[in-house]
Amino acid sequence: MKVVASTSKENSTIVYIIEQKHGKLLECVESVLPSSTRLEKWVLLVSTMYGCPVHCAMCDAGGYYQGNPTADEILEQIDFLVQQRFPANVIPSKQFKIQFSRMGEPALNLAVLEVLKSLSQRYNAPGLMPSISTVAPAGCKKFFDQLIDIKNEYYSGGRFQFQFSIHTTDEGLRDQIIPIRKWRFSDMAEYGDRFFSPGDRKITLNFALAQQSPLEAAVLKRYFSPEKYLIKITPINPTYRAIETNLISQVDIDSPNQNDEIVSALSAEGYEVIISIGNVEENFIGSNCGQYVRTHLKAQDKITTGYTYPIDKSL
Repeated sequence: MKVVASTSKENSTIVYIIEQKHGKLLECVESVLPSSTRLEKWVLLVSTMYGCPVHCAMCDAGGYYQGNPTADEILEQIDFLVQQRFPANVIPSKQFKIQFSRMGEPALNLAVLEVLKSLSQRYNAPGLMPSISTVAPAGCKKFFDQLIDIKNEYYSGGRFQFQFSIHTTDEGLRDQIIPIRKWRFSDMAEYGDRFFSPGDRKITLNFALAQQSPLEAAVLKRYFSPEKYLIKITPINPTYRAIETNLISQVDIDSPNQNDEIVSALSAEGYEVIISIGNVEENFIGSNCGQYVRTHLKAQDKITTGYTYPIDKSL
């Protein structure tokens, strides 16, 4: 493998475009929060697909789909990121989070399960916590059933993070935002009841919330118990795809408290609610969720609200 491009702010976030041996490209990321250190919390984001076939309405990683990397090719990304910082594979970070969320829908690649099984043996990392975020595609029963077994065997006691990306409680609008066959809320709730065990982290229901996207507490309460689920609300990041689909963020990164009415309604139903703004600078690096540096490199008309950091490239 070789690095063909990168964009970065050292001691914060670095995005790498990687070319693997067969010539296919993917992206991986390492990140440290501005208020933290690598020894406190270190986050890696790795790709589970070459591109993505889902093509969500706010995500620049959609398109360019060229199939799935193998388990070894996913691990190659993690090894690359780890060994630049900790060449002996001894990772002393209190929280070492690996998110399978840079490019691709993880439930559509069974190789992700093999990677999850191998991580604790591959790295000496007491703080290891894998994170799976999914739109819950239909037809992935084998993946989801095995994920429960893997979580229970390798990552019990709150050492695994699982997230459903929902984005709105209007299921018809959700079909437009996430244009593939996927579980209904009732299917997700049935799975969540099987997935969640005492001592686990709550399952996250994630809403990258657009102005035209309802988030109704009463709808969620019909399906998702506040004892097992928390709500995370994030901005629509400045992506080419969001501009194309005319999605305008409900969350103003400069005035997050404007969503107090939504938060109050959810809290009244018993939900823990997180307004997750993140590091705004990552929009300009191109590393926030839904962003994809390769899209920016290929774009004819460049946006100015993201991807403004210099890109070191040999493409």
